[in-house]
Amino acid sequence: MSTLPAPIVEVHDDAADLASAAAGAFVARLVELQADGRTPHVALTGGSIAEAFHREVTRHSGAVDAPGDDRVDWSRVVFWWGDERFVAPDSTDRNAVDAHAAMLAPLGVPAAHVHEAPSTAAAGSVDEAAEQYAADLEAHLGGDFDLVLLGVGPDGHVASLFPGRPELDVTDRAAVGVTGSPKPPPERVTLTFPALNRARSVWFLVSGEGKAGAAARALAGGPSGSGTPSAPDLHQIPAAGVRGREQTLWFLDRAAATRL
Repeated sequence: MSTLPAPIVEVHDDAADLASAAAGAFVARLVELQADGRTPHVALTGGSIAEAFHREVTRHSGAVDAPGDDRVDWSRVVFWWGDERFVAPDSTDRNAVDAHAAMLAPLGVPAAHVHEAPSTAAAGSVDEAAEQYAADLEAHLGGDFDLVLLGVGPDGHVASLFPGRPELDVTDRAAVGVTGSPKPPPERVTLTFPALNRARSVWFLVSGEGKAGAAARALAGGPSGSGTPSAPDLHQIPAAGVRGREQTLWFLDRAAATRL
């Protein structure tokens, strides 16, 4: 029986340092994967730390001044999202809007390599949007994500998997619709635990003292090698339910690490 590797924790001075360090590591990882002949598949996250991360990726990308072997070929990176808000396509509530403006467009990522969950303009209901997104994953992902990026809420939620919600128990679908989300907007599309755990690497980006308790609780335990969760209960702290098969890395700032 294989055992998943234990999480690695990096603590940075503040949110800006965290975003810069994670972006630099991200670019380096993509270069490494492409050097091995892979077309990396990456699931992005949202939130304020993700917005800073997107800007830093563009700055660190090497698209302008790095030597050839240190550049990412952005035409050979495929992007997904761990969750998305079911709103209008141009709503600033959508995680994809900032990612496009701050990172994907400046880096010239081809539209065909950007897989968003459908908006209200593309699907008649949040459940229909989730079905379409799951079908897109089935058609285009193939194997595992090379990297899943995630934030963590103060309540321990991850993607749009919130404590005590029925979506936590879904095992037969890659994506589900969320209605009545405890955090607005109320309708969302989220990957399920089985989909999020189809990842070679999982990186958590967590900043702020308000996240310190959730980070400490999530790092106290998580999925075992058998896939059975150990303490804490993922119904109480969903972030404990996601691990990378080869690596799980937590990028924290000092405020988020105060309770470790």
